[in-house]
Formats: sequence, structure tokens, C-alpha cells
Amino acid sequence: MLRYTLQRLGWALLTLWVVVTLTFFLMHMIPGNPFAKEGKMPPGVYENLMNYYHLNEPLYVQYGLYVKSLLSLDFGPSLKSSTITVNDYITEGFPVSLHLGLQALVIGVTLGIIFGVIAALYHNRFPDHVSMILAIIGISVPNFILATVLIHYVSVEWGLLPAATWGTWKHTILPSLALAAMPMTFIARLLRSSMLEVLGQDYIKTAKAKGLARNVVIIKHTLRNAILPVVTVLGIITANLVTGSFVIEHIFGIPGMGEMFVKGIFNRDYPVILGSTIFYSAILIFLIFLVDVMYTWIDPRIKVTGGSK
Repeated sequence: MLRYTLQRLGWALLTLWVVVTLTFFLMHMIPGNPFAKEGKMPPGVYENLMNYYHLNEPLYVQYGLYVKSLLSLDFGPSLKSSTITVNDYITEGFPVSLHLGLQALVIGVTLGIIFGVIAALYHNRFPDHVSMILAIIGISVPNFILATVLIHYVSVEWGLLPAATWGTWKHTILPSLALAAMPMTFIARLLRSSMLEVLGQDYIKTAKAKGLARNVVIIKHTLRNAILPVVTVLGIITANLVTGSFVIEHIFGIPGMGEMFVKGIFNRDYPVILGSTIFYSAILIFLIFLVDVMYTWIDPRIKVTGGSK
């Protein structure tokens, strides 16, 4: 188990280095520079800015300086602000994005499991059909469309919840629902298929034949094994919720990292774009690594030998 964990950690670090390298060079291959939109400025000022931010250095030198700063967890200064660094942006924006993502995760996983179990237990009956219709709608409709619909009806027409900004718990409900729709429907469909497969296994039939209570058979024997495919994708779902809320944050006016990323793109603020991309990539890679390790612990049937399951 220890050897497997160390191997997975090594691959995670290698993947992160590849992401850093590709993101850095692809960003700097874009024609122009961050100060091209500033209009005419004295040549001396322009040259001083280029020297101060090392933008006139060879690309490999800039890369080395950036990697060196990353090793000390310094994402560098913002090119558009002399008082705020990328670390400041992350410190201010990430807790908001994390709150939104985790709340959407709880809603999505909880409702997804409920709908998936109901659909499997009532296979080819009315509850199954309703659950799958809702799942298809949730997968087909983009979250920004759902967000617009929720704002129009729940906030504007009915006046039940606030539509924008970020303050009390009421402000978190609509964006969380809009963000949770996709993972909820994905988990419901995945769990339904997995449960139908498990329900047909011999040990489930044996458990029923022994007279075990229906709830025990469903929760202890069926759901415990059927949930494993959901666990394998939970890390990716979590990262996507935390990192994929940019559009939702923009629609609802939420001051998360999405706002920082969008402004960085429009301003061609290299450190902001690089910092947010690498920060979120690190989260995604870590969560995938964590799920890989947890999977071997959750399912005792999996044997880890030589770095393979």
C-alpha cells in the first residue's frame, strides 16, 4: 500500500510539473504583451516595466524564475496592480469558490444518490422513468441556462430568493442548485446502472434468501458495492465543481476566483492566469490522487501489488 501511494504521488507531481510547463509556454506564445493595451507610454516607462517583470528576458529564464517562485508557493505579482499579488487574489477568492463548490457537491451527491437508488429499486417503473427524465434534462441543459431560469422565476417572478451577490445563506442556494445539477444527474445515472448490476449478483440473492431486512440488503450489501464507481469519479466531480464555477460566479455576481480569472484573461495578466490555472490544476491532481488511494481502502477486494490494482 505504501509503495503504491508513493508511486501515485510521484505521478501526481510529474503531472503537475507538465501542467506548469505547458501552461507557462502556451501563455507566453500568445502574440503581444500585457502592456500592449495601455496605449502610448513613454519608452522609458515601458522599458522599466518590461525589466521589472522580467518580460524582456529569454523565455527559459522567465520559466526558471517562475518555477523558483512556485517552489516557495509564490504565484508572483499581478501585472495590473502594484499592491495586490496573485496570492492575495487566491486568498480572497478561493474560500468563496470553495464554499460554493462544496455546497453544490453536497447537494449533487445527496440528491444523485437518492435518485439513483430510487431509479434502481423501481426499475422500468414510474419513479425510474421520472428520475431518468430529470437526469437527461440535467445533463442536457447547461448550468448557465439553468442559472438564468432560476433567477427569472425564483428571484424575479416569485421573489423567493435573492438573485445576485454573496452574503447570507440565501444567496448561496440558487448558484449551488445551478452548479449541482450536472453532477447530480451524472451520479444518479451512474449509481442506477451500478446498482442494477449489483442487484443481479448471487450474494444479493443469497442475502434475500436468508431473510435479511430489505433496508439491510439495500444499504449494507447493495449500495456499499454499487457506490464504488461513484467514488472513483468523486475527485474529478469535486474539482470540477470548485473550478468550474466561473460562469456561475459571473452570472450571480459572486466574488470568487472566477472573477479573478476572467479579469486576468481580459487584461492579459500572465501571473493571474497562470496562478489560477496551476492552483486549480493542483487541486484536481490532488483529489484524483486522494481518490486513487482511498479506493483501495474502501474496497478490500482490491489488492495493490507493484503499483497496480
